[in-house]
This record gives sequence, structure tokens and C-alpha cells, in this order.
Amino acid sequence: MIMTPNIRKFALTTHITSSVGLLGSIAAFLMLTLFGLHSQDAQTIAAAYLAMDLVARFIIVPLAFASLLSGIIQSLGTSWGLIRHYWILAKLMLTAFAAGVLLIKLELISHAARLATETILPRAELLMVGRELMVHAAVGLLVLLVPVILSVYKPSGLTPYGKRKLQAPRLPKQKPYLSPKHPSQDFGERISVSPNGGSITVTLRRMHIFVLVVVVVVLHIFILHLTGAGMSHQ
Repeated sequence: MIMTPNIRKFALTTHITSSVGLLGSIAAFLMLTLFGLHSQDAQTIAAAYLAMDLVARFIIVPLAFASLLSGIIQSLGTSWGLIRHYWILAKLMLTAFAAGVLLIKLELISHAARLATETILPRAELLMVGRELMVHAAVGLLVLLVPVILSVYKPSGLTPYGKRKLQAPRLPKQKPYLSPKHPSQDFGERISVSPNGGSITVTLRRMHIFVLVVVVVVLHIFILHLTGAGMSHQ
């Protein structure tokens, strides 16, 4: 995938913004669960759980998919790659796992919001559900802090695929594989030099197809989520 410096900076900005926003929204969700658990006022409890439902569906979910998708695009658009380094692969798996758990728990969050708005507040059941949501929010916050730490420290370690790419034989006069410490060549293309000095760019079409499939799947899931959210409130 060919990315110009401006596009690369835009992808990085999007990834950082969505990731930081995701952490902040989950922290806000956690505080709402604490208010819902410890408040004795029925109106405050109902407001807290209704806010949790809105925050989860229309803030946390979009930010989670934006962080995941922008991270994939950014990795594929630089020499870091997506599956060359263990720390990048770990970031991908942790973010995808957190997004998957969030989608599974959306129905439980909506159930808690419905319980909180009942005329006779079922405190015992609401307390049990609220504690479960609090635990998931706290664990999710800790899980998503790990990718932040990995992004800062970038621990060394190549995957088997990354080692094969690093040790692959080079064509004569071909530019060597650039270390990620100085990423300047876009991943997704291979440069060879012709005898007359002209450059030939060979695009890795499989990587383009992979990115397209990921984008389509993520957008499909996101659209289904929004559609389901609208129907559930009718």
C-alpha cells in the first residue's frame, strides 16, 4: 500500500485520537457504573444506566472500530508491517478482543438501562448487572492500556514471517529492507532497479485485497450495529 507522508500523518493522527478517546470513554463508562451502584436515588441510577447505554453504543463502539481500522491501515502503510513484529500483532489482537467483548456486552448494557427505568426498581438484579459491567469496564481499560505501553516502548522481537522477510534474498541492485527505526519505504511495495536506471514498483495486490476485505467487514459490522441500536429503541 502506497502512503504519502501526509496520508501517513493523517492515519497516525486518527489512530492516536481514536485510541485516546476510547480510553477516556471507557473511563467515563466506569465512573457511571460506580454512580449507578452506589447511588440511593432512583432518578440518578436511571440516568447513569441510560447514559452508559448511549456512551457504549455511540461513543465507545465507533472509537473502538476507528482505532482498530486506523491501526491496521497505518501498519500496512509503513515498513513496520502488520504481522512482522510481535508488539504490533499483540496490539491488533488486544484491540480486536476488546471490541468483540464490547459488542457481546451491548445487550447486557441495554438490559441494565431498561431495568433502571422500571417503576419499581429491581435493586438486587440491577446491582448484580452493574457489578458485572463495572468489572468488564475496569478490565477493558487495563487491557487497552497495554497497546499504549507497547506503542511507546516498541519491544523488539520479529515474528517468523518478519524474520523471513528480513532474511529474504535480494535482487541485484535492489534497495535493502529498511529497518523500522528509519521507516521511509512504504510496506506493500517492492522496489527493483532496471539496468537503465529506471525504477519499477511492484505492488503487492494481495495486501490491497486484504485491506479492502478488512474495511468492508468492519463497515458492515458497524452498520449492522447502528441498525440494531436504532431498532432496539423503537
